[in-house]
This record gives sequence, structure tokens and C-alpha cells, in this order.
Amino acid sequence: MGLVKKDDGWRIPDELWEQMEPLLPPRPRHPLGCHNPRVPDRAAMNAILLVLRTGMHWNALSATGVCSCSSAYRRFREWCDAGVFLEFWQQGLLAYDALKGIDWSWLAMDGATTKAPLGGGKTGPNPTDRGKSGVKRSTLTDAAGLPLAVEVAGANRHDMKLTAATLAGIVVKRPRPTREAPQGLCLDKGYDYNEVRAIVAAFGFTAHIRTRGEEAQAIKREAGFRARRWVVERAHSWLNRFRRLLVRWEKRADTYIAMLHLACGLIVWRATGLLE
Repeated sequence: MGLVKKDDGWRIPDELWEQMEPLLPPRPRHPLGCHNPRVPDRAAMNAILLVLRTGMHWNALSATGVCSCSSAYRRFREWCDAGVFLEFWQQGLLAYDALKGIDWSWLAMDGATTKAPLGGGKTGPNPTDRGKSGVKRSTLTDAAGLPLAVEVAGANRHDMKLTAATLAGIVVKRPRPTREAPQGLCLDKGYDYNEVRAIVAAFGFTAHIRTRGEEAQAIKREAGFRARRWVVERAHSWLNRFRRLLVRWEKRADTYIAMLHLACGLIVWRATGLLE
């Protein structure tokens, strides 16, 4: 395969591979001192990205010629255990912050529920889908919609119950809010509880909680008002374009979360402009 100059959706472009390769752990030694030639790391990562983008089963990889299913999944588990995908996301946010700056002035948080037909860790009955198995994904973004934190739970878990865990899960160091530079957190009516306000205040954020009806009226009433919570809805839409996340097929919670971290990393790295 020749050089990949442009991101075509499932193969790692050269610029991105330069950022990913240093994060990979060293090749483990074989217990017998020898084995078959190891599949190149880039081919394995291409296969993982293909699964993430298309939602295809791991066993279908062998027919693609990209990488065998066993090699790709084994490498995925190795990198998952080593925290590669989380670090990839963190490094992307740091690069974006250096180039453009993370906008901490207005953050937004919301939850999204997707199907999980096979069940597994951190899933539960979805009250909006006849009790079928589903997963709740709580996401926090900056003012530009870049994911800063993701928390996962069963679909029957209320959004407000994930507030503290999501805020505590910000993957990069957050600047301290000041009177001159406060940090607002925009939330919808699902968070309209005193418990949420206390948690948000404890984390140093200023809560801005409005019902959807009140927000629509405010946009019409207040000249120059800028809607701010929609960016987290867009972030969920970006994540759902990765079809492995649109429907969760991972039984293991750690592998599903690793897929989420990889998707968040790809979103952030593309936002840096380094891939163009």
C-alpha cells in the first residue's frame, strides 16, 4: 500500500500515523522466542479503524485483506490495556489547545442513548425502547464542541446521575476558573435539580440550566443571544457516525470505552487542521 495522503475514513493518513505510532507499546516478546512475522502496526490500526467506522464484525476483517481478525483484535486488546486510545485523545486535545486553544468559557454536557443488543458491562434496559438493552453515553464538550470527557453507564441511568463522573473525567488539565474568566456549563432540563447545581458549583462551574422552551424563547427575546448547548448534540452526532458506536456490539465495557476514546481522538485531531 502506498502513502495515504488523505483521510478516506478508515485508513490512517500519514500525518495522523506520525502522532499515533509513538504511543504504541513495544512489541511483546514471544514466550517461545519465535513466531510468525508480526502484522505491521499500521495495518492493524487500519483494521481497527475500519471496524469503528463501519460497525462490521471483527470476524469479517479477514475477507477484507487489510488484516486478519485475530491479529487485529489481539492488537486492539493490547493497545486498549496499554491506554493507547485514551492517550491519543489526550494528545489531540493538547495539540488543539496549543494551536487554537480549548475554549473553557462555555462548556456543554448531555447524554445520548444507543442500542446494545448483546448487553454486557455498563448496559441496562432502555426505558425509551421497550426495555431493550442499551447504553448511556454522557459527553462533555468545550464551546467548539470538542469532547473533553465521556462517561458510560446503562441506558436506564438518568443523565443527572452521571454529572459528577463526567466532570471528574476531563482528560486534560483544566485551567482554574477566575472571576475574570469564569467557566459556564450549559445543561438542558434533564439536569434541573438542586443536586446537579451543587455538583456543578463544587467543580467550579457556573450552571446555566434552561428548558428547551425557555431557551427557544430567549433566542427570540435577547438580541445577540448565542445558543451554546447545541455543540454537545453535534458531538453526539459526530460520534454516531462511527457505526460501531451507533450500535454497541462490544460486550466488554473496556473495549467499548476504548472505541469511544479512539473516536474522540479522531474528532479532536481532525479539528487541529493538521490532517488537511
